[in-house]
Order: sequence, then structure tokens, then C-alpha cells
Amino acid sequence: MALTDAQTRIASTVEELDADGVVKWRFEALRNARYGAAEAAELACALDVDLHVAVDLVGRGCDHATALRILL
Repeated sequence: MALTDAQTRIASTVEELDADGVVKWRFEALRNARYGAAEAAELACALDVDLHVAVDLVGRGCDHATALRILL
């Protein structure tokens, strides 16, 4: 899937802010769970949000907007 210019900028910002690669790894996992780039970046940077719960919510049929409201 090709990224738009905005998605590329968001991904680039995530990489710049992430010294040890954890946020980038979280971002990629959330994108693989089909969160939008902005949603994935917000959740990836919120290290108090459990990544597995975020992925499981949408895997069980929760829409991304509702999952974001639950998690944040």
C-alpha cells in the first residue's frame, strides 16, 4: 500500500522522535492493524496505551474511532 504525502510525513516524524525504535515498532504494528497514520502515530507515542489491546480491539470488530476513544 503506497503512503500519501501526509502519511509519509507522519511516519517520518515518528522516526525522528523515536531514539530506540519502540515508537516506530508500535506505529508499524498499529498500521498493520489498519489504523490510519495519524491514529497510529498518536497511539504509538502514547506509551501508556497497551499495544496488544489496541490491536485486539480492532481484531474483534471494534471500529478504529471507537478503539481510539477507549484507549485514550
